[in-house]
Amino acid sequence: MPLHWKLVIDCADPHRQAAFWGAALDYAVEDHGALITRLLAAGAVTGDAVTEVDGHPAWRTLAAVRHPEDEYDPASDTGLGRRILFQAVPEEKRQPKNRLHLDVHPGPGERAATVARLEALGATALRDVQESGGEWTVMRDPEGNEFCVH
Repeated sequence: MPLHWKLVIDCADPHRQAAFWGAALDYAVEDHGALITRLLAAGAVTGDAVTEVDGHPAWRTLAAVRHPEDEYDPASDTGLGRRILFQAVPEEKRQPKNRLHLDVHPGPGERAATVARLEALGATALRDVQESGGEWTVMRDPEGNEFCVH
């Protein structure tokens, strides 16, 4: 039986990263407000674990995005399919090349427009690559994590 998985990305600001990647991938940014409210009322979590984002309770150190067509738990808004979780860590990202990165595939003829849209969202284009196997643009997200647009 296949394993369920999510990609977890360490970052400084999980809510900024979730907003960027949600917009970049056209994914839903998960709203854990109802779950957090229930857990606070039950005394299962304390207020120091929570912040406010866009007027609703959110985890201070976690945020997530999910594919809009995948199943999710309506009680917690937690995705049950393709999902990226961003977790705050105290250390800064070091600049050597990532060992793992996302490739974004907008479709034939859409790379330049997608690169421009992602730059408007806060990404930075680093270089265009042309090899016998294809062409892509290497970019960095708002926290410096590399990804490619094919």
